[in-house]
Amino acid sequence: MHRPIAVRGLRPLLLTALLLGLAGSALIVPPAPFTPAAHATAAPHPAPARLSPASTPASPSASDDDAYWTPQRMAAAEPVAADRSGPVKGNRSLRAARTSAEADPVPPSHPFDGLPQVGTFFWTDGTNTGRFCGGTVVRSPLRNLVVTAAHCLRAPDPKRHLSFVPQYHDGLKPHGIYPVDRIYLDQRYYDLGTNGGARWDYAVVRLGARADGAEVEDVTGGYDLVPYPGYDHRDVRLIGYPGNSDATHPKPLDCTSSTHRYTSTDPAAPGDFLEIACAGYIGGTSGGPFLVRDFTGYALIGVIGGYHTGGDFPDVSYSSYFTFDTLALYLHAVRGDTPAAPRIPSS
Repeated sequence: MHRPIAVRGLRPLLLTALLLGLAGSALIVPPAPFTPAAHATAAPHPAPARLSPASTPASPSASDDDAYWTPQRMAAAEPVAADRSGPVKGNRSLRAARTSAEADPVPPSHPFDGLPQVGTFFWTDGTNTGRFCGGTVVRSPLRNLVVTAAHCLRAPDPKRHLSFVPQYHDGLKPHGIYPVDRIYLDQRYYDLGTNGGARWDYAVVRLGARADGAEVEDVTGGYDLVPYPGYDHRDVRLIGYPGNSDATHPKPLDCTSSTHRYTSTDPAAPGDFLEIACAGYIGGTSGGPFLVRDFTGYALIGVIGGYHTGGDFPDVSYSSYFTFDTLALYLHAVRGDTPAAPRIPSS
């Protein structure tokens, strides 16, 4: 099995920055600002389009968001409404799915109280509907980064009270709540959409501090972020939040299974993806982590998303493959660069 190389501390970041510089500007996406209320403008880009007009963001308030996200509101939140052009991850049987692992028994999942490093983003959309999506704290110099699926946060609709709750379960916020500062998506994911850009279906989110000033990683710890992890792993832990659709008290699902390489046969959603068979990962589990053991505990090698925003069937899930493009987003977030944003077509 391929042993991944994790991104930890400043020395690997300096090496990564050098490699990205040598690789040229193709890996570094020209940035543009983000506001928690909406994705806003970007800097000029050579393509024949312009980016969304900017608005002045309000400073995120952990105390306000903590007061807003009551147990009742969190429990009532719905899965992210992605603008999907392909099939939606639904409740059909695995037997109709084409998967490299279909001959093997599908490992079961079970609800549990979660891990401190894995949690849920909550926000309200333009219709004031509560939404949620999973995320994982990764190690970083400023101790404030979370990785999730890009399709969770791609839509330009207003996102109010956008915050992260580590180890959310049963209406609880055991480690407090952290407002979102900036969201980093690859420009190609904005431009190509959830299917055409499926290989870039990941996002790095920079959080503000908790109301008492604590950074998220100082409270929960974090996992190593792994580029080029390889596709074949025997013991991968998959965690996802299905919401209220199948549980009276919402808890994350946990499952251990193997991953394999899946090459898309859908020309509208090209790419190579991690594929895993785990039972019961219905819509709402997007953004949840693919975790493998490393010397410090776990390392993050993927998030539920990618091919058809995570898959068409609840018993097979996918992740985009982490590459230097993923590290580019990570470095932008570490530096606090201005994120990319949706474009407005030229008139």
